Amino acid sequence: MAEAGGTKRKREGEEDPGGGAGAGAFPLAELCLRRVLRESARDKTIFLHGQVNGASGDAEDAVVILEKTPFQEESISDLLKKHTKLQLQMSNDIYSTYHLYPPPQLSEIKTTVVYPATEKHLQKYLRQEVYLIRETGEDYKNITLPFIQSQSFSIQWVYNILEKKAEADRIIHENPDPSSGFILIPDFKWNQKQLDDLYLIAICHRRGIKSLRHLTAEHLPLLRGILQEGKEAILKRFGMAGSQLRIYLHYQPSYFHLHVHFTALGYDAPGCSVERAHLLADVIDNLELDPQYYQKRTLTFALRADETLLKKFQEAGKA
Repeated sequence: MAEAGGTKRKREGEEDPGGGAGAGAFPLAELCLRRVLRESARDKTIFLHGQVNGASGDAEDAVVILEKTPFQEESISDLLKKHTKLQLQMSNDIYSTYHLYPPPQLSEIKTTVVYPATEKHLQKYLRQEVYLIRETGEDYKNITLPFIQSQSFSIQWVYNILEKKAEADRIIHENPDPSSGFILIPDFKWNQKQLDDLYLIAICHRRGIKSLRHLTAEHLPLLRGILQEGKEAILKRFGMAGSQLRIYLHYQPSYFHLHVHFTALGYDAPGCSVERAHLLADVIDNLELDPQYYQKRTLTFALRADETLLKKFQEAGKA
């Protein structure tokens, strides 16, 4: 496992990923657990809904995400030799299984907190049935875009990054051009301690580009710059070549300000499945062939059963 370079991120414990203020440490011991929203045995992750008494004395909702972190090569020796308890579970011929209980300093659990959390946050992390939608260009204009415009999706945390009001010390690369520039920054899901799960986000400086649907040939300089400069910056900083990266956009995105995902090719990152991820190189090729490609093309994406947009498509007889 290769060691990741760069400064250690400060976002943990200072701000939640939605941009909420994090004045002081979150009072985890005071959290009153309400329910388990979702858990994943494969990803070793659990999503919890709890409540904490706020400054006003009223109970405020919080989402706490607990995730077991990947192994770090430099700590393996300590894990095996120092203060580690091994408890036999089963033995049969040459095979045996044990429970290993490492010391606290080798038992790190990454903890992400969204506090105070809204009902939208709770629904986002709650396990739900999902359904595929086939959205034509006309569907986008008549159903999706009006829905987006009617919602109050706060992306102030994005603007804080772009204006260097937050996380400025975590910036890996910046092109400051207001039209074709962007900031490359580690995603909060990556702890930067190993490269196996490398995950960075390129956030464009230009505002008003909501998603893949808004891209035209006008945006090719921006997209080419993100692709080329992003790969060069990651190679320089982390030693990972462009051929080892998965570089893509989500549709639909989790927030409506154009951004591009850079992940290690061997990492099964959330949202890299075929119904959501669009490779940036393919996006560029498509726009070179047809400047209005993404205004015309039918796009497939998944919606959860509780999402209002799914109901809008159902009401229109499109789902």
